[in-house]
Amino acid sequence: MKRALAAAALALTLAAPAHAGRSCEEKPPSTAQVEQGLRLAEATLRALDASGADVAVLARAGQDLSKYGLRWSHLGLAYRQDGVWRVVHKLNHCGTDQAAVYRQGLGEFFLDNPFRYEAAFVVLKPELQQALLPVLADNTRVARFHEPRYSMVAYAFGTRYQQSNQWALETLAGAAAPGVVSRRAAQDWLQHQGYEPTDLHLSTLTRLGGRLTRANIAFDDHPSARRFSSHIDTVTVDSMFAWLQRTGLSQAPQLVPQ
Repeated sequence: MKRALAAAALALTLAAPAHAGRSCEEKPPSTAQVEQGLRLAEATLRALDASGADVAVLARAGQDLSKYGLRWSHLGLAYRQDGVWRVVHKLNHCGTDQAAVYRQGLGEFFLDNPFRYEAAFVVLKPELQQALLPVLADNTRVARFHEPRYSMVAYAFGTRYQQSNQWALETLAGAAAPGVVSRRAAQDWLQHQGYEPTDLHLSTLTRLGGRLTRANIAFDDHPSARRFSSHIDTVTVDSMFAWLQRTGLSQAPQLVPQ
């Protein structure tokens, strides 16, 4: 099983890799980290197979966001094709202001030295799975809502930047509503469907420090009134899981411990 997962980790990449989703240090993962990642991938594979789904929203805990009341930091859209599970997700290029969309195997998705070796997923309703499956398997269609300009805290209803979870949410909206063909239209649909982003309370000092020291953090796309009162509205895994379940677009989240 581990050999198969390791091979799946070499799945097609939609853009040239640039330390995507990993530390910029040229430091290979330890043997223990690889083993832990593959064990989690194997447990996730079993859980996804048992769910009977062909498409699911898969989350990992890459960073500790507990101070913001968040459990998960990053998600991808997982799909099964010819009996093999793959994950399509958006990753930042080594701390720069650019990002790209990648297709990986489950093994590579978890070989990222996460903060916590734990995963969760939600099974989408059958109609939405059927709509998403051909999109996720097609390089052109899966990049339709992709914006390469990246900010880790991109405004949920803005188009200047885009963060990883936001790309997944907008791609999902495009599949759920076939008439949606632009990022702005996807965001309008999401608002109409009651999606509520996470309100991060970030002080002026925190915002200034992030903007001055990190190329992948920007706040100038947020409405001034909200930003100057320390409210940063952005897309998170937790807010997506809550909205999907609340609207009946998915089942309840399933936890995958290692």
